[in-house]
Amino acid sequence: MRIPGPDHPITITPNPKRVRVTAGGVVIAESSKALVLKEASYPPVQYIPRADADMALLHKTTRTTHCPYKGDASYFSVAAGGTTLDNAIWSYEEPFPAMTEIAGYLAFYPDKVKIEELPA
Repeated sequence: MRIPGPDHPITITPNPKRVRVTAGGVVIAESSKALVLKEASYPPVQYIPRADADMALLHKTTRTTHCPYKGDASYFSVAAGGTTLDNAIWSYEEPFPAMTEIAGYLAFYPDKVKIEELPA
């Protein structure tokens, strides 16, 4: 486990806007409680509470990855609009202590789904 710091900063802040995620024209998540995670030089990532996602459209897969700063990620595919997008969503179900704010949240690959920021 590595701790974020000056050499690899990670910040998590509430997004003041409403965030909508769609796939195949179907809304799979929409939230006014999204968090924005900014990690080092990577693009910002929107994390949405599971309670604000249509979990009936998501199917957990066997894929897992490890981040030395956040922990182990599990993945979900989404079936919407007549197509299935494999491993389009990830979640840190038990993140490391420095990242507990994202527990119970979902993140989405922007090249697989459409992510919009809307007025609050």
